[in-house]
Amino acid sequence: MSIIIVGVGNADFAAMEFLDGDSRVLRSYTGEEAVRDIVQFVPFRDFRNAPKETLAKAVLAELPQQVVQYFKHQNLPPINSEPA
Repeated sequence: MSIIIVGVGNADFAAMEFLDGDSRVLRSYTGEEAVRDIVQFVPFRDFRNAPKETLAKAVLAELPQQVVQYFKHQNLPPINSEPA
């Protein structure tokens, strides 16, 4: 599972920034480390005047790495397939 959160408006999104564990490993209330970072938070206000492609790129930036982390955690190697 990957969670993508887009913050809309001028609210304080500190809690959402916290969930987006880019700068630190998240821990549960018992101190257990999160296995992987599954949250991507992007404040819309940072892209209000930017081309829509810029927002899309930021929103989807971490998704490929999250998929790779999931497969590694599940010990699922890539499947070699012949090009179509």
